Amino acid sequence: MEPRITKVDIVGEPIGYFAVQASDMTIEQLSWFIDDTVAKRLLSVEGMGNVSRNGGVDREIRVTLDPARMQALGVTASQINAALRQVNVNTAGGRAEIAGSRQSVRVLGNADTAFDLSNTRIAIGGGRTIQLRDVASVSDSYGEQRSIAKVRSKQAVTFSLERAKGASDVTVYDEAIKVLKQIEEQNPGVKFNKLFTSVDYTKAQYHSSLEAMIEGAVLAVIVVLIFLRDWRATLISAIAIPLSAIPTFWFMDLMGFNLNFLSLLALGLVAGVLVDDAIVEIENIVRHMRMGKSAYQASIDAADEIGLAVVATTMSIVAVFLPVGLMPGISGQFFKNFGFTVVVAVLTSLAVARMITPMIAAYFLKAKGQQTHGEGWLMDRYMGVLHWTLKHRWAPVLGGVVAFAVTIGLFMTIPQQFEPTINTDFSRVTIEMVPGTTIKQTEAVADRVAALINEQPEVEMALEAIREGNARIFITLKEDRERTSIEFERALAPRLAQFPDARVTFASQSGGGGTGRDISVMLTGSNPELLASTAATLVEQMKTLRGLVVAPRVSADMQRPEILIKPRLDIAASLGVTTASLSQAIRIATIGEIDQNSAKFSLSDRQIPIRVMLPEASRRDLSTIANLPVATAAGGAVPLSRVAEISFGSGPTTIQRATTSSAASSSAPTLPWEMTASR
Repeated sequence: MEPRITKVDIVGEPIGYFAVQASDMTIEQLSWFIDDTVAKRLLSVEGMGNVSRNGGVDREIRVTLDPARMQALGVTASQINAALRQVNVNTAGGRAEIAGSRQSVRVLGNADTAFDLSNTRIAIGGGRTIQLRDVASVSDSYGEQRSIAKVRSKQAVTFSLERAKGASDVTVYDEAIKVLKQIEEQNPGVKFNKLFTSVDYTKAQYHSSLEAMIEGAVLAVIVVLIFLRDWRATLISAIAIPLSAIPTFWFMDLMGFNLNFLSLLALGLVAGVLVDDAIVEIENIVRHMRMGKSAYQASIDAADEIGLAVVATTMSIVAVFLPVGLMPGISGQFFKNFGFTVVVAVLTSLAVARMITPMIAAYFLKAKGQQTHGEGWLMDRYMGVLHWTLKHRWAPVLGGVVAFAVTIGLFMTIPQQFEPTINTDFSRVTIEMVPGTTIKQTEAVADRVAALINEQPEVEMALEAIREGNARIFITLKEDRERTSIEFERALAPRLAQFPDARVTFASQSGGGGTGRDISVMLTGSNPELLASTAATLVEQMKTLRGLVVAPRVSADMQRPEILIKPRLDIAASLGVTTASLSQAIRIATIGEIDQNSAKFSLSDRQIPIRVMLPEASRRDLSTIANLPVATAAGGAVPLSRVAEISFGSGPTTIQRATTSSAASSSAPTLPWEMTASR
């Protein structure tokens, strides 16, 4: 199979999935419309990282070989593919100067139609040539499906959006929606249906955080009004909040932070703290005014008197949260936004309290002569509690000790996790099939799982994303459901575990390092057998931890079925057959050449691959593979079984290597194993 090299990013899952409907397009035309028009337009959006199509097909010129004719004529799949690459091509031919002008020379060998391509003559050695149609049938069609997308049991062509690292989910998604609406207007027969998006949850978190900030600010201002009973002083305190928050946003932008759930949590936490320093300053200024001083003089005296205390309280907050922002490791990368946002916010509030608040108070407050300060029923009760506390100093000390003991007890008993499990409107199911399972077999299991999911009253829609051997089902839950998403997953998980020959589980919200499970542990060593036995032992031991661990398993314990071909080196050497030529002949015949090395068929707007391979029925017959012609050094061909032994075997589904600093072993095979912690 063609190797795939992809970059793994911690940004997360795609931010949105969309299905496309088109009344006047075939599935091949719709697939190309997404790849050519939709993807290009969306990738022009600033911050868009990737647009991936799911389902659909890719147009190909299919050259379906006839094994019997190939054996009779002694021609190999490699020869046919190489001939098409050399013959069916348009190339530059140099330059000429005729009639006093310069002309470019082009050699046009590209066929115009699939029928013309079938008439291509192929040299097979010994001065002999054949036409392509003598050994294969040629058709303008599409390739075998590598992925299938289904919504409500019907095939669909879908695509997903991924933001670039550092970009805003909300901004990228909203701009993408605008582009999709423009495409719909320009193509009346096209309709985009939203299947899933995580941006709605992000927006809800944003609005709830802002509401919490506003509520905290309003409550702080109300408390100031109740205690000081001066609307001018209250207004000065209220002004301190935006004067502190706006520069905080500016500093966040300078540091490259965005409004994520941690920075919003920090802003919500400091919503009341932003006004603390200003409250201390304005309360002391009002107290000095009620001693009979003018507002100007009271501002000077009160600011000088309280300045050290204000700086000390602010620095105590900085001393707590600055180390949080400077934490090393993965956790530090998460909490960097949180810690630095709090620090910047409180330092900004300190600057406002020390410079702006006294200045405004000096010119905005109105002195009313000598007055009492600190009276009122609420203040009287507060002062009474304060006096009692000062007389019975053992009471607050004892209360602090009890609170500390209770905190330690709760810390040891409350379950701990990095991110909280939350009730969301979305869920995801992963399906892992037995190695060797075809895409049709995977589709059948995915359809059964999706049918069970769609029967649940909480489910609004389920999107199936199917590939060979694995599948994912994205579930959208109704907003007015009775059960939370956590209760829904717990109730359905035992029924999903009953599907035979498949591992069907809900993906953990914690991620599990990309495995979809709560906890993933990697064992590393240079002895694969020892790794496998150790992993199996650990899994059995983990099963005894009832209530703590659920369904631990080794993720690399399933073996993939293989057909092993071992060259007969003596015979192969005498015939001039190399192991590389064996591999190439078999690969091209069974799955076709990789796109980079395949012949191309030129269209007006693109080039499509010419796929040379055996028909699907022939690939199911081991004797056909055994009789595949293999080219020899003399120009002829011999059956594969003549120069190699063919047998069945098995191998690992994945091979991973971990880089080490050891000079003796720069890389060692690793065996991953994982377990799921109960929630």
